[in-house]
Amino acid sequence: MFLILNTADDAKIIFLRIVVGLVFISEGIQKYLFLQVLGPAFFQDIGFRHATFWAYFTGAFEMTCGLLVMVGLVTRFASIPLFIIMITAFIRVKLPLLHTQGFWNFAHQYNIEFALTILLVVLFLHGGGKWSADSGILRAISKKAEKQATGSSSLH
Repeated sequence: MFLILNTADDAKIIFLRIVVGLVFISEGIQKYLFLQVLGPAFFQDIGFRHATFWAYFTGAFEMTCGLLVMVGLVTRFASIPLFIIMITAFIRVKLPLLHTQGFWNFAHQYNIEFALTILLVVLFLHGGGKWSADSGILRAISKKAEKQATGSSSLH
């Protein structure tokens, strides 16, 4: 039942969460602030129909899921929409560079997105880590179950 909250007991994952969370929160906000560069105009330029909807929808998901990842709440679940955004960005924006500008320009342009995509995979596989809301919730559930088990066994 609580498998989505299950997480590795690694305290270092907090650094991955902070980086990923802040990048996506920032990118989401920028879709609302810089409409011609990152908002609806950009989405229209890369071929999205209903560009305004998709720009704001993507920005909202980036901010929301970025915040969830940063605090480590439902980290695995929150990393999935962000991963989909990264794959879509790769297909729509970065992959065409490989065909038009060659491998080295593509490699230069895609390096940050590649790193973020790998970090999302790590967060999906390992969860939010020791210092996450997920871990805190699981510890609380475990303590409650432990109390109930010892309370019911002492009655017999």
